Amino acid sequence: MPVFSYLAYPEKGAKEQLLKDLSALPYCEATPAENEDILILLTDTPDEVIEKALQKQLNALKSLQSLGMTFGHTGA
Repeated sequence: MPVFSYLAYPEKGAKEQLLKDLSALPYCEATPAENEDILILLTDTPDEVIEKALQKQLNALKSLQSLGMTFGHTGA
């Protein structure tokens, strides 16, 4: 059960679009930061295979500039 948290940096002017894009993905919960032009992203996938597939989906988002991992945990 991999659980990760990230700071998600949108492309310039794409914060709202990134929020929509991330919220539409399974296993994702996105929240806009109140004082910065970033989002907080939590992911909780059932296994490593689905986590890798989700990472590919995240990498393909045009509204996403970069992700900075703040916490990661893989349940054993």
